[in-house]
Amino acid sequence: MSDDAKNSSQDDANILGNSSATEQPPNGPREQVPDSPKHQAGQNGPRDQYVVAVDVGTTTLRCHVYDKLANVKGSSSKKVHLLHPKPGWVEMDPEVLWTDFVDVVNEAIRAAGLTADQVAGMGISTQRSTFTMWDRETGKLYHNFLTWQDLRGAELVDLWNNSFTMKALHGGGGLLYYMSRSKRFLAANLLKFLPQQITMKVMWMLQNNLTLRRRAFNGLVSFGTIDTYLLWKLTGGQVYATDYSCASSTGLYDPYIKQWNKFFTNLLSIPISIFPPVEDTSKIHGVCETKLFGAPIPIASLVADQQAAMFGECCFDPGDVKCTMGTGTFMDINVGSNPHTSMAGLYPLIGWKIGDEIVYLAEGNASDTGNAIDWARSIGLFDDYTETVEIVESVEDSNGVHFVPAFNGLQAPVNDPRACSLFLGLSATTTKAHMLRALLESLVFRNKQLYETMLNETKIPITYIRADGGVSNNSFVMQLTADLLNRTITRPKHVDMSSLGAAFLAGLAVGMWTSKEELKDLQSSEKVFHPRPVSEGVWEKYRPVVEQWEKAVKRSLYWYPAKN
Repeated sequence: MSDDAKNSSQDDANILGNSSATEQPPNGPREQVPDSPKHQAGQNGPRDQYVVAVDVGTTTLRCHVYDKLANVKGSSSKKVHLLHPKPGWVEMDPEVLWTDFVDVVNEAIRAAGLTADQVAGMGISTQRSTFTMWDRETGKLYHNFLTWQDLRGAELVDLWNNSFTMKALHGGGGLLYYMSRSKRFLAANLLKFLPQQITMKVMWMLQNNLTLRRRAFNGLVSFGTIDTYLLWKLTGGQVYATDYSCASSTGLYDPYIKQWNKFFTNLLSIPISIFPPVEDTSKIHGVCETKLFGAPIPIASLVADQQAAMFGECCFDPGDVKCTMGTGTFMDINVGSNPHTSMAGLYPLIGWKIGDEIVYLAEGNASDTGNAIDWARSIGLFDDYTETVEIVESVEDSNGVHFVPAFNGLQAPVNDPRACSLFLGLSATTTKAHMLRALLESLVFRNKQLYETMLNETKIPITYIRADGGVSNNSFVMQLTADLLNRTITRPKHVDMSSLGAAFLAGLAVGMWTSKEELKDLQSSEKVFHPRPVSEGVWEKYRPVVEQWEKAVKRSLYWYPAKN
């Protein structure tokens, strides 16, 4: 038994005593929710003109107030405070996040020159796979938020992925798929746990906090991702729920049957009673307590950040692709009304559910994009982000240098968490410009890998590609991506697509907008990148470069030893 487990043998020993949201029971009766605030009027004007959207990102908590034309009328942001109590542990203090959340909403409303009674609804977009747990009787938290970056479950991931149980599951899933042709069984045949998912971190917490474990198996613990926790707090403990997009991102929700996965929760000894009800993405989930903002704002959407960005990009139809290039790259394709089962590591997600409509996505990601550029700056390859394009275009090519961006391993379609980052091909004539060009080119090559995997696996014709995120502001990366994919890529005018998506979903719920077609009319492009003509020979120039880079990727594989 670990020291943490020993220290948790007394009731409430590891409970944070200052985190109670309310004196009312957390799962008590819901507040009375108005059918629609559209035609209500506040003291200063109608309520159908503005929505508030809050995006809880990995590094920034941001709030925007949008009008009916999707223009930002007021904004506020704060830095997300990450805690690192031990190597590999990455946490957030729920009370700090809660205080900052309330502050940015109030500040954004004031910045817009409005009052809360003029706001028709609130949309909330959150980072995925970040969670906490609390006591249903007292409302006290058992631990801080464990973020998606937290690695305390990594050893359990390795243990289970290499276990006889998983081998038997793969074999059984393969046999059942052969007999039934059900893609759900094919998914079981291909299943691997991932460190970023909540599964093994929940298991770790239950193993290392005996009070939490005992209370959980007595049905007295509530699990919540950030959206669930904020909804619970905003409604004074009256509403406990999550949405389909956030649930499907946990790794413990079955998108094929749209239920929490009873098989895996039983297999892993995780009581299924801890998980919240799952509700539509766009609907009035509850109403904020009046004391928070001065008026009871309806909470009209809950959505995971990448799915929110997909909705904000208006990727409503099968074949629409969104590529978010921020800290990492997330490429999502709308696959329609049925989940996609991937052989190459694409993840099946629920994009959103609105009434009878449910939209599925297939997602591939590369964990090291913006952080690779940040690292290049930290070692002196450049000083200012705005000068990177000029630097890389000052040389004709990378002079035979190749970079593999794998600080966090390589994801689909390579799928090797033990891969290492590396530079290959350095010579006496290598300059900083060559190294930086090789690094930026490697980000494009990963985009090409993800795109081709999606194209080959889903067999869905690509309609269009929209790009967002901080790295999409780099014109060298964007133009080369358009060239190597041989596709036109649109960079929208709006920057914070997760926030815009949450606003769109909230606006639909409260009647500020009436249809998705209306939302498309609000979308505008800041820049369009067209692939350069074949006559310019871009692909002929890059074909051998990509082939050599793929050899470099093979050199990076299985570098770090497997954990026991």
